[in-house]
Amino acid sequence: MEKLRIFGGGRLYGKIDISASKNAYLPILAASILSEGKVILHNNPHFSDIYNMCSILCDLGSKIEYVGSDIIVDNSNLNNHFISQEKAGLLRSSIFSLGPILGRMKKAKIAYPGGCEIGARPIDIHLKGLEALNVKICERHGFIVCDGIDMRSNELHLDFPSVGATENIMMASVFIKGTTTIHNVAMEPEIVDLQNFLNKLGAKVSGAGTEKIVVEGVEKLNDFTEYTPIPDRIIAGTYLLAGCSCGGEIELKNVNKDHIGVLISKLQNSNCKFYFENDKILLTSKGRMKSINKIETMPYPGFPTDLQSQLMSALTTSKGTSVVVENVFENRFMSVPELTKMGAKITTKGNVAVIHGVEELYGANVVAHDLRGGAGLVLAGLKAQGYTTVDNIQLIDRGYFRIEDDLTRLGAKIKRIKCE
Repeated sequence: MEKLRIFGGGRLYGKIDISASKNAYLPILAASILSEGKVILHNNPHFSDIYNMCSILCDLGSKIEYVGSDIIVDNSNLNNHFISQEKAGLLRSSIFSLGPILGRMKKAKIAYPGGCEIGARPIDIHLKGLEALNVKICERHGFIVCDGIDMRSNELHLDFPSVGATENIMMASVFIKGTTTIHNVAMEPEIVDLQNFLNKLGAKVSGAGTEKIVVEGVEKLNDFTEYTPIPDRIIAGTYLLAGCSCGGEIELKNVNKDHIGVLISKLQNSNCKFYFENDKILLTSKGRMKSINKIETMPYPGFPTDLQSQLMSALTTSKGTSVVVENVFENRFMSVPELTKMGAKITTKGNVAVIHGVEELYGANVVAHDLRGGAGLVLAGLKAQGYTTVDNIQLIDRGYFRIEDDLTRLGAKIKRIKCE
């Protein structure tokens, strides 16, 4: 077990290249199940969740090689449709495998998915969507057992624009004869990226990025595909928040500014300035943000729930009072007691957090309870006076590859240490 040890209080200066997106890479890895040939994915971000998904693919019969920054997936001999409780418990994104397994093998048996304990995150929308495609589903003994031998195209409406459900139904529909139309879908950039990858494979998918996706069934896919997933907008947003709250000047490369436009619009009046050039963002900040009257998490293009914890951390030392409303997950405020140890003044009631900005935070021993909350604690440690240690950092590793290396490039005093 390891911890992060941070000596805070300094400004940030430097440049970082943003890695490929975790939330794009995982469903694309799952979608490779549909291919009977070889798939090469570039710019491996090396997150632990990526390797957990690859382990699941290997259990299904995939052969995987890691060559430099590439992941080479060969699914020509896929021979299993079962995902164990052990593997599914490692990451929430194991559920993404359900649609492509059904699409290729017409049957699936997977254990309920794990991941961070940030809320119920029910998968009923996934299952209801698959049932609309005439999949027979039985839930027993902690497993979801699906029979897709008689899958049929359909027109269906999601009860909520769930990212995972949208992706699962897209993948499950690739080989279904006829036209499948999905209404009220998620519009995140990762959905568009999955569509682009599926079409590179030889599928016929359109409409991603709007409220309606159409899948025209095909009989087979290409034998060979190369693809580079989009950059990670959540990592980019995390580092912009670090720079904004700590002060200094940082440059991020390999960023699509449109993907984080809602964050940039909130920060432009918070004592910092942005400059844009192609895939680069330059941020200059005087430090200590201004408060934000009210911000609510919403499905894309609204403010992302995956940046809410980091924003709250940045606002702890803002000038004034800010209000954050969490509309997506009910347990997204688990970092509040840890921030309080550092001198933050935050009150919560239900899905609302009120942050009363203080002049300074103070180093403390804190514990990450989820991936994004852990990243928020790291941001708090960067600007706190004295030493902060963040425990349980394997959760942070799920979505940031050695976050301490990136922050060291910005001049932060942070290192990974062994737990005693």
